Amino acid sequence: MAPPTRKQFGQHWLRSDKALNQIIKAAALAPSDRVLEIGPGTGILTRQLIQQAQSVVAVEIDRDLCALLAKKLGPKENFLLLQGDFLTLDLEAHLTPFPQFQAPKKVVANIPYYITGPILEKLLGNIAQPAASPLESIVLLVQKEIADRLCAKPGSRAYGALSVRVQYLAACEFICDVPAKAFEPPPKVDSAVVRLRPRPTEPPAQDPKQLASLVTMGFATKRKMLRNNLKSVIDRDRLTQLLEQLNVNPQARAEDLSVAEWVALSNLLTPACAPTP
Repeated sequence: MAPPTRKQFGQHWLRSDKALNQIIKAAALAPSDRVLEIGPGTGILTRQLIQQAQSVVAVEIDRDLCALLAKKLGPKENFLLLQGDFLTLDLEAHLTPFPQFQAPKKVVANIPYYITGPILEKLLGNIAQPAASPLESIVLLVQKEIADRLCAKPGSRAYGALSVRVQYLAACEFICDVPAKAFEPPPKVDSAVVRLRPRPTEPPAQDPKQLASLVTMGFATKRKMLRNNLKSVIDRDRLTQLLEQLNVNPQARAEDLSVAEWVALSNLLTPACAPTP
């Protein structure tokens, strides 16, 4: 019998073997892999990870659930359970006494939906400051709306600032849908599995902070054209010239530009936006 859920932690227990198998398949685990799991919950995914990976570090915020997990899974040489808030936890410091668990390179997790954004930023960093030690892959079970936005293509309805920010840092792949009935209790929304593969964008933004700012301003009012949203940064006529130089429609909106075009625009703007001496 599954333990009771706590609303403040956004807990929904995955109970679908089909969804579980799809997560494991997407993770493509090898016997040498070091894995991090965020929010192990009842341990349904954790048990599979322990069987297939060299080491598994699981971080669970719920103290009572940690006790149940420790009892349920028992002592394992390749499993370390940490109690704490992943967002504030200094993982490196906690792993220092355990050399066999240091530097996980893959993340596989069913994360709490209400903190998806902060978790992604802790794992990937951000445009202005990418993660110092990129992970090999990140497989997450997330709210379907977020999955759609993470993997959206330019010009699509789901494509937005989150799409650009994450796709600048990682290749994003939609794996599969997971219906609400796959959980107990079922959430009010459907879910999906995504796989992110961190990698550097080529060419990179010459001024990452500027790119981050442009993306924020560009998507501030999605219905407006870029030349209106960015008019505080650059003259409209000059922006029109730069967009034409990039073979982008001068009447384009933020969602019409690919990540590469956002980077190219930022790089063209760098001299124009540089502070005067």
